[in-house]
Amino acid sequence: MLREANKLIRVEDVMGTLGVDRKTAAKTLARWYSQRWLQRVGHGLYTAIPLDARAMEQVLDDPWILVPSLFETAYIGGWTAAEYWDLTEQIFRDILVFTTKPIRKRRHDVHGITFLLRKIAAQDFFGTRSVWRGQIKVQISDTHRTMIDMLADPAVGGGIRHVTDCLTAYLRLKDANTKTLIEYGERLGNGAVFKRLGFIAETLADQQSLADMCRSRLTKGNAKLDPNQDCPRLVTAWRLWIPETWTRPQSQKDKS
Repeated sequence: MLREANKLIRVEDVMGTLGVDRKTAAKTLARWYSQRWLQRVGHGLYTAIPLDARAMEQVLDDPWILVPSLFETAYIGGWTAAEYWDLTEQIFRDILVFTTKPIRKRRHDVHGITFLLRKIAAQDFFGTRSVWRGQIKVQISDTHRTMIDMLADPAVGGGIRHVTDCLTAYLRLKDANTKTLIEYGERLGNGAVFKRLGFIAETLADQQSLADMCRSRLTKGNAKLDPNQDCPRLVTAWRLWIPETWTRPQSQKDKS
């Protein structure tokens, strides 16, 4: 059964592998679960418990494989994707997932594994790559979408200073593409992206052209550089409220 179903087992897997009806398959799964051979990780979804992990709460060596089954149309993004693409050396314990599935709570705990969920519209599901984890295909945001998501909501990137570090690392990549960044930002339709991206780009060496592309796309209204921080100072050139201690280039005009 484990050989055929890989790491995740459903009633349908038991039916197909053992050639039994649904009722018998369900009873078989229930028996294996009661005998502690299996651990339930979702509705009708099980995984095998390793023999050396019977007393441990976390039984999956790769929690990414749960994402397609638990969250349906979803992709791994934010700081988790930043780690995967080597945009950061920081290690985040929780796994960030963007899903089109309605969610009742943002935190989803599965036997010692914490998934933090962000709801997105179906039309905003773009800019992803497929990665294989064993025999299970998982979607993850590509490097460009990872940056745009973190600029749209710095919280999913661990805060704006960490997002800035990730952007610096991104711009050093061989496949970095500022035109793709702009394209993704326009497609997502979040005006704060260009305010944050342009403001940060202007502080970086050799990124004036990126800043100029963002400046031409500024929307009305003011946004915060980081919504989770106190931002008392307004940079009028970027229509952006920033923290008092943020380092700014001398050319920017700002006011309290």
